Amino acid sequence: MNEIFTLALLFSTLRQTTPILLTALGGLFSERSGVVNIGLEGIMLFGALAAAVVTQRLEVPFLASDPNAQIWWVPWVGLLAGAVVGGLVAWVHAIASIKYKADQIISGTAINLLALGAPSLVLEYYYDNSTSSQEVVNRLPLIPVGSENLSPLVFLAFLLVPVIWWVLFKTPWGLRLRAVGEHPEAAETMGVNVIRTRYIAVVISGLLAGIAGAYLSIGFLNQFVKGMSAGLGFIALAALIVGKWHPIGILGSTLLFGFASALSIQLTGRNILPVPVVQAIPFILTMLVLVGFIGRSRPPAAVGKPYDK
Repeated sequence: MNEIFTLALLFSTLRQTTPILLTALGGLFSERSGVVNIGLEGIMLFGALAAAVVTQRLEVPFLASDPNAQIWWVPWVGLLAGAVVGGLVAWVHAIASIKYKADQIISGTAINLLALGAPSLVLEYYYDNSTSSQEVVNRLPLIPVGSENLSPLVFLAFLLVPVIWWVLFKTPWGLRLRAVGEHPEAAETMGVNVIRTRYIAVVISGLLAGIAGAYLSIGFLNQFVKGMSAGLGFIALAALIVGKWHPIGILGSTLLFGFASALSIQLTGRNILPVPVVQAIPFILTMLVLVGFIGRSRPPAAVGKPYDK
């Protein structure tokens, strides 16, 4: 047990928590405004793809003269591309859900299904294969912390928790956002633009999920691999429910799921449990926790309900 519960497990927990936390915080904005976004899984994949492809394509001219060329700005542009693409995909979901009042679950599911096939077309066009991009040389930089190195996005994810708490509960815009998700008709009578507020919230959810995807492809790994989100978007949705749509609660629930993922990695190859069981630990924990929390968590009253002005 001493070999498993080490400082390395702590840092691994932080790394595994980061994409779930970023995505769950994004989902918090969307659902607090009254729009369900189960397309977060697909948005992560689109963000990861955009970040990896843009980074790889930008560094090609520099690598032609120096195969190990380090260009500091290239991965940051890739990160920006991942965020922008995530925001654009979320905007499409917002149009379908808000303007055309489509079923929000179906719209989100369509995004997830599209994310299963569309990346293959991009990969075939650029890399003549349908499963992965070329490896990037210029990943996001790492920050030394003791004997370990962490991505700047790890610090960003945890820093966003108090920032988002302050925005939601201490600013007029946060009050309007929460009002729109609870009683949009009453918010409208008080002069709040419900439609605009929901659009902004859904796009923010896409931006954060896109950043989470970029973390996976150019922060955690160094390439895009088809299906690399591996259900993290759905785990983020579970963390949102367990965390009761509150930033602090989401932090606690995502740390729990991140620990489960890190623990499954630590147990791999130790012959303590069968490999399939070890790999399923995060998902088993997700189901068990949801069984215990469903019914105890009250979502925003207007979530999932189209608004007619």
